[in-house]
Amino acid sequence: MSGHNKWSSIKHKKGAADAKRGKIFTRLVKEIILAAKNGGGDAEANPRLRTAILTAKAANMPRENIERAIKRGTGEIEGVSYEEITYEGYGQAGVGIVIDVMTDNRNRTVAELRHTLTKYGGNLAESGAVSWNFEFKGYFNVPVAGLDEDEFMMQALEAGAEDVETAEEYFDVYTSPTEFHTVLANFEAAGFPVENAELTRIPKTTVNADEVASKLLRLIDMLEDLDDVQKVYSNFELSDEVVAELSAEE
Repeated sequence: MSGHNKWSSIKHKKGAADAKRGKIFTRLVKEIILAAKNGGGDAEANPRLRTAILTAKAANMPRENIERAIKRGTGEIEGVSYEEITYEGYGQAGVGIVIDVMTDNRNRTVAELRHTLTKYGGNLAESGAVSWNFEFKGYFNVPVAGLDEDEFMMQALEAGAEDVETAEEYFDVYTSPTEFHTVLANFEAAGFPVENAELTRIPKTTVNADEVASKLLRLIDMLEDLDDVQKVYSNFELSDEVVAELSAEE
């Protein structure tokens, strides 16, 4: 998990930039719609919807936007019908890339993905070629400020977490997917300021990408900017020196 951990501080900064570009609201609306469509509009009975709403609130999405997205998902309001698809590919240095999308037109989406990957030095791969190297995990991001590290780690593990890592200003907390919502509920009950909570893909093995960092990150940025793309996962790892250089450029 170290590669994911090293990159977390930069990803948080990028997340803020995404919000300024207005991309994040579109992705959150799609997630809320699909969560409500598949599991119903009651957040208490629909863990995926509850998590999506939590993420939307953390991004300061207006309540009316959230409520409208839920109603679109449950069919109370007519709207576009989305489907979830996962694509796989490779970036520079053989880095594996998994791309989760929500789309109303898979032909358009795959054409955009292929064009972007080819233009910025990557390529599409067959299904299963990359995803075998990733495992699903629950992931929480909790600000370090005001928390005692040892005490927090102990309480997090007691709450059901599998692993806790410290990444500068944040604690990165990992759980099994089945324990994700239980841990979230325990964190909320304990009053921990959860800033981000999501089910994510963590690479089992990583590839050092120091030599191609700028090109690889450019490719990932371009993929994340596509309207249909929800999340992009990759198995690259960067040295502390390169992470410091990239952080200074943000």
